[in-house]
Amino acid sequence: MSNNVTPYKDSTLGKKEQVTQMFDAISGNYDGLNRVISFGIDIKWRKKVLQLVAAKNPETILDIATGTGDLAILMTKTNAKNIIGLDISAGMLEVGIKKIAEKKLDHIIDMVIGDSENMSFPDNHFDAITVSFGIRNFETLDKGLAEILRVLKPNGIFVILETSVPDKTPFKQGYRFYSKNILPIIGKLFSKDNVAYGYLSESASVFPYGEKLNNILRKIGFIEVVAMPQTFGVATIYSATKK
Repeated sequence: MSNNVTPYKDSTLGKKEQVTQMFDAISGNYDGLNRVISFGIDIKWRKKVLQLVAAKNPETILDIATGTGDLAILMTKTNAKNIIGLDISAGMLEVGIKKIAEKKLDHIIDMVIGDSENMSFPDNHFDAITVSFGIRNFETLDKGLAEILRVLKPNGIFVILETSVPDKTPFKQGYRFYSKNILPIIGKLFSKDNVAYGYLSESASVFPYGEKLNNILRKIGFIEVVAMPQTFGVATIYSATKK
């Protein structure tokens, strides 16, 4: 599982500390580079996440692994009263805080540094919880998902947007070539952290997706679990709820 994949192979730090270090290093150009890597399609995927969450008319939303706050900002279109963006990287949050202030959304969105596997929020607190391209960075996936279940309200919605691997030819072969050969080169050209985008590619290739992740969510205690592949399967949106 992806828990065995870490950004810095020679580091003595744990995965959580390495991921924090990596995202701090790439925070300055993370947004622009993501648009290049995904050809801008990630914007379309996030809008689908918005539709799922907005349909539940949430008042409180938690966006885990919020990074620079793209999804948290988009969630303001749900008319939620309070949105919290949580991340372990101070560098990413710093970029996000500036974006939110420029958009005059800081009265709705709070950017908070914290560990998604050990959150300080009370039980049954949020109407909706989202994770966009961050769940594969959890050090202990089961622990992180159990924490999410704990702080989600009964009947609340949990939505994951994460990379996956296409199953059908020729998309499967094209994806493998792009992720192994092109993605790391783009990352090295634009990022001062030479290993970051190699790690993101490797972690995506081994992370459980589709029915495997569905089964993990069910094991943790989520119900009504659905996987919705996007763009030939290069990403998947997962929706679940709580009894």
